[in-house]
Amino acid sequence: MVPPQWYLLLSAAVFCIGLFGILTRRNALLFLMSVELMLNAANINLVAFSVFWGNVTGQAFSLFTMALAAAEVAVGIGIILVLYRNFKDVDVTKATTMRW
Repeated sequence: MVPPQWYLLLSAAVFCIGLFGILTRRNALLFLMSVELMLNAANINLVAFSVFWGNVTGQAFSLFTMALAAAEVAVGIGIILVLYRNFKDVDVTKATTMRW
């Protein structure tokens, strides 16, 4: 059996990669991918602790998190399409001109 520390290390690495992607990228699609990485890191933690403690609560929360991620992607793709339609680019720094 793999000890939970390995799963926590994997989760921390995936979360840091997602955080790095959010902090350094300007492309809106890469923002969405980075947020998905961070949510998947949380899912790894939930499932690892669920297996460690021997109950299914973490796995159930992981399913809810996946549903939340799917809804987030649907809304995010809509925002990206509007951004591309208005500016012909998906650079998030240009969206500041959409203010009133």
